[in-house]
Amino acid sequence: MFGWDIFPVAASEQADVVDEAFFLLTLLAIPIFTFVVTVIGYTMWRFRAQSGEVADGPPVRTHSKWVPFWLFWTTALTIAVIIHPGYTGLLELRETNDHDPDLVVNVTGLQWVWLFEYPDDDVSTVNELVLPVDKVVRFNVTAPDDDVVHSFWVPAFRTKIDAVPGLITRIDVTPNAIGEFNDDVNFRVQCAELCGLNHGTMFARVKVVEEAEFDQWIAERSGRAAIPSSGSNPS
Repeated sequence: MFGWDIFPVAASEQADVVDEAFFLLTLLAIPIFTFVVTVIGYTMWRFRAQSGEVADGPPVRTHSKWVPFWLFWTTALTIAVIIHPGYTGLLELRETNDHDPDLVVNVTGLQWVWLFEYPDDDVSTVNELVLPVDKVVRFNVTAPDDDVVHSFWVPAFRTKIDAVPGLITRIDVTPNAIGEFNDDVNFRVQCAELCGLNHGTMFARVKVVEEAEFDQWIAERSGRAAIPSSGSNPS
């Protein structure tokens, strides 16, 4: 939206929503930060101790008109960002929740690996997540009852949700850019919740491919012939 290339690749529709919210909040914070620093700097200069003075400075009294003004505009700004991008952003991120996804992936995090199951195709992998581009993917995320809390995070997608033992949490992602871990390390599932000795190495490679290539990948692992996708040419 703002054209600033300061983030890693944004490879999902949800990533665009998150990045735009971050940029907006940063722009709003700049004048506030500048004002606060200016007031602190002025105060340090204006009320600095003079050479040779040992007595306490004069008492500081409240400015009766400034206090309600400060309270009003900071409250108004807080309410504004709660509404946008807060509430409106959540609506965008959750707009697919009430619809059937194109693909379901069951994710299990445990010390210290990621397990992925594609229930519609009876396919499972360890530390390897392959997804079709431009499809709504619903992740059902959990952890074993006797494990600890992990966090399912893909930097390129800007999405994160906890993997809680005995509980299934859900998150929808729509990848919109082809890529893989070998070319960009942001295409990875990284545990973002401190979970033990090997927490830092608990990641899985992510690969986003065209639908035809995804179908072929599924077919090779499920032991059945690949079905050409709509609009694709059979090999």
